[in-house]
Amino acid sequence: MDTEAFLTAASELLAVPSTADRPAELHRALGLVLDFAGPGFTVERFESGGKPSALVYPGARRQDFRIILNAHLDVVPAPPEQFRPRREGGRLYARGAQDMKVSALAEAQVFRELAAGLPYPAALQLVTDEEVGGRDGTRYQLEQGVTAEFVVIGEQSGLRIVTDSKGMVTADLRAAGRSAHGAYPWLGDNALLKLHRSVANVLAAYPVATEEAWRTTVNVARIETPNLARNQIPDLAEAWLDIRYPPEDADLNGRTAAEITEYLAGFCEPGVTPVVRHADPPHHADAGRPEVRALQQAVRDQGYRPDFLRKHGAADGRFYYQRGIDAIIFGIGGGGQHGPDEYADIATIEPYCRALTAFLRGCGPGPERPWPQRGGP
Repeated sequence: MDTEAFLTAASELLAVPSTADRPAELHRALGLVLDFAGPGFTVERFESGGKPSALVYPGARRQDFRIILNAHLDVVPAPPEQFRPRREGGRLYARGAQDMKVSALAEAQVFRELAAGLPYPAALQLVTDEEVGGRDGTRYQLEQGVTAEFVVIGEQSGLRIVTDSKGMVTADLRAAGRSAHGAYPWLGDNALLKLHRSVANVLAAYPVATEEAWRTTVNVARIETPNLARNQIPDLAEAWLDIRYPPEDADLNGRTAAEITEYLAGFCEPGVTPVVRHADPPHHADAGRPEVRALQQAVRDQGYRPDFLRKHGAADGRFYYQRGIDAIIFGIGGGGQHGPDEYADIATIEPYCRALTAFLRGCGPGPERPWPQRGGP
């Protein structure tokens, strides 16, 4: 592997501010990785909700793939300086370096070198909407008939293997009150205050975590009111909640959006209404599958410990899980995800590519490694 050439290509990709509100940059990032993957493959393009995606594979027509390598090329917003990649020691700093443009490019590198010669059908799946939910990328492609036996998602993991990640509920709490002059609070009904009390009820049940914990967490992402005058009692207010939950949470796991709405209503004061925007289940893959064991051995051969890791964040693997397809997360090392000092650990890139190469070469069907049956949800 020519590491310097790879890092040059990675820096070009990291310089693209491919955030959800910049469709041209999403297209540009996708084009760069497609060019990097090289010619000789079929490129099937998709678009949904203004978000482009692509499926790359050898041959003239799409098949039921044995393996899909999945990667997202969108990033969360950042100041302009974070889109100016820089190397310091063994780290490559930039927005998206860890999450997950460098891993995406590494998947593309391995795919271009191996895909045409594998004894089974494989594909590279590139999407641009994972950071805003994944419904117009991975989920949309699945709705169009894309399928696989096993999926490797290149999200950051430090060469560990993620078989479990939390479910996700995005919900709003909407408060309605009665406006009045701020000097006469007894004449009004302050929507913002009862919203705050309702949020406090939620956080009493799900305290803010101060250390890593495999339990349900609630992030209060925004509290706002359209009120524009200091001396006016607000009659409307809204809070955004981002809820992440493990399979063990019986109040949320397996529940419909309507049932979760009813559950959240129990925390709300009169006049505050919960609205569930999305409710996605946790993700789980069978850790005993032959593919997982093969990947563990490939990681050991690179001198790394192939520990299992549980992810607190949701990823596109949940869309495969809902369809009975096992997906794991396996990516490079790094740190600072979504923060001002996000970086990729350069020393993990080559071992990652070698492990992924060995895994793909060892995953063909045969009498000693039969194709596994799809697991259930």
